[in-house]
Order: sequence, then structure tokens, then C-alpha cells
Amino acid sequence: MVGIDKIKELLAAQLSISADEVSAEKEIVKDLGADSLDIVEMLMTLEEEYGVTIPDEETVDIKTVGDIVRVLDKYVK
Repeated sequence: MVGIDKIKELLAAQLSISADEVSAEKEIVKDLGADSLDIVEMLMTLEEEYGVTIPDEETVDIKTVGDIVRVLDKYVK
């Protein structure tokens, strides 16, 4: 299982915000201010960090931080 704390740290670093601003319910674009390039870079960082490849069809539905955790949980053994 992927821990949300690590995701919060990675997202905060990527978006230059405090990890305290990141929670499972937060929308990545609307609430955290990410743009499309931020999202692509974030997904690449997560794939590298966890040693997985997330199929493009899975990334389409990622809207919240919780969605990231849910998708990663599918692929991280």
C-alpha cells in the first residue's frame, strides 16, 4: 500500500507548496494550482520513485491526491 505522506511530500516539492496544504481530498489542479506540465512531471516522478509504469488510461481519471494513491496502489507490489 502506498502511503499518502510520501505522496504529499513529493507533490509539495513538485508544486513548491507546503506538505500541510496537501490532503487526499484536494484536487490537484483546482486546489493545489498544478498545470498540465506539473501533472506530467509529477507522474514521471511517482513512476520513478515507485518503480512502476502507470498506463495513460489510468491517468485520465486522476483529479485528487487520493486518486493518485488509489492508482499507485494498483501497480505497486
